[in-house]
Amino acid sequence: MLGILLKSVSSSPASNSKIFQRGTSERRVAKTAPEDPAPTTMKSADHTVNLFRLRPLLERGVVQGKHESLASRDVLIDQFLVVVDGQTALDDSCQRQVQTYLPFYSTAFFAGCRRKKWRTDLPATSVIITFHNEARSTLLRTVVSVLNRSPEHLIKEIILVDDFSDNPEDGEELAKIQKVRVLRNDKREGLMRSRVRGADAAAASVLTFLDSHCECNVNWLEPLLERVAEDPSRVVCPVIDVISMDTFQYIGASADLRGGFDWNLVFKWEYLGYAERESRQRDPTQAIRTPMIAGGLFVIDKAYFEKLGKYDMKMDVWGGENLEISFRVWQCGGSLEIIPCSRVGHVFRKRHPYTFPGGSGNVFARNTRRAAEVWMDDYKHFYYASVPLAKNIPFGDISERLELRNRLQCKPFKWYLQHVYPELAIPQATSSHVGELRQGMYCLDTMGHLIDGTVALYQCHHTGGNQEWGLTGGGLIKHHDLCLTLVDYMKGAQVVMRICDGSDSQKWHLIEPGGLLRHSRFPLCLDSRYTDVKGITAERCNTNLETQRWKLTSTS
Repeated sequence: MLGILLKSVSSSPASNSKIFQRGTSERRVAKTAPEDPAPTTMKSADHTVNLFRLRPLLERGVVQGKHESLASRDVLIDQFLVVVDGQTALDDSCQRQVQTYLPFYSTAFFAGCRRKKWRTDLPATSVIITFHNEARSTLLRTVVSVLNRSPEHLIKEIILVDDFSDNPEDGEELAKIQKVRVLRNDKREGLMRSRVRGADAAAASVLTFLDSHCECNVNWLEPLLERVAEDPSRVVCPVIDVISMDTFQYIGASADLRGGFDWNLVFKWEYLGYAERESRQRDPTQAIRTPMIAGGLFVIDKAYFEKLGKYDMKMDVWGGENLEISFRVWQCGGSLEIIPCSRVGHVFRKRHPYTFPGGSGNVFARNTRRAAEVWMDDYKHFYYASVPLAKNIPFGDISERLELRNRLQCKPFKWYLQHVYPELAIPQATSSHVGELRQGMYCLDTMGHLIDGTVALYQCHHTGGNQEWGLTGGGLIKHHDLCLTLVDYMKGAQVVMRICDGSDSQKWHLIEPGGLLRHSRFPLCLDSRYTDVKGITAERCNTNLETQRWKLTSTS
């Protein structure tokens, strides 16, 4: 296994050197009394890196400043909170920086995974990490966790692709570490083209794609490689744990999740169905089939990646690529899995630290539209109904991707819905009308709320999203899989959103003329008079009140 040796010696005879070894949280202390101070070192196998040579990396990855707590000096670097005691000596700072990159989270694993024996003939992998203006300490954190948490013979190389960061030195110091290679783009290429460049340069038969701000946990790699070794058409992902961007606290995620989406084609995590959860009770280590992957962290056979068409090279920057590759894998004969025994922590940003040429919304819509046009057949119209603004975004030439689909003899999107994601309700089968629920210039809006959240009026923007509603033949007022629900059958009760179940509390009737939305069992109608205070409420029906008159208009 690759280990990290840290040695920090000052001029004081009482100085200690600390050794942190992979696979244990114990730090052993041995006294030393050198005549002259020695530099802090990081040792990887037979290769030793002088940490003072990494001084520029560490200095640019932190902010110097006196602090009493993380909250006392909030400084955001690349959207991460990075605070370091300014009075700490640099050699000690280097030591702490690298040591704290290697947390041991035994509680993240259950007995079943610890008992499993992995194959001994697993193939080595090339780890590909792309970055653009990444916080240097966070990038170092990612690289060291890969080296320290992986069997040495399974890491062929780590390829860092610098996507034209402002400072070309961001990755240069890491290139001094054994097995690390750095490729720098001559211009900004974006995630997809940068990953393809790394994949083309990779020497191993298996590719591992990681984001530049994550930490690999114990035994993360073997479960992934084993599934790919058994079947090269599998694309496998770890369970993605959460690392706080403010404190870097590691928080284990549920293993009963899979990736999905609504018709707006935005990725979401969703809980497994009852039958799948029951099956996992019997064997919690079994792989989880997932309709979609988050896209940041996955392992794939290199030859299969190339056969499958790599990435869509005409997608820009970031976004939508996970949707496209998920459709492509499933429809072209492969499969997507989440492997519960593999865990990798990921720092989730609240916003992007870099700019998108043309704006992030337009870039995401363009990429997503390319995926929809190539892979979704006529079902793409449900996407446009959900996100009408996307219809006005140019998506470029897709002839090469359509030819790829034809050459690989990929299945239609209807097959994907029937066999991979039957849980995704088809609007045409459930809604008699989809559009906006309007009162003049204002529309019914979820306000970004989710389950048990209230709804209110907001100025109409005609782009769907939070203002998209479907009125079904069964009387449900739906926003994706959420329905307007009257929990308390009384005048003035708030109307909230809950998972659609078809119960009486979710049934409404549109009364014409007048446009009242009346509850199916009680003489109560949707009313907006208290929208600024309580949201939409249920009040005694009154055709003379403008606050109860609704108009369902199409946004398509």
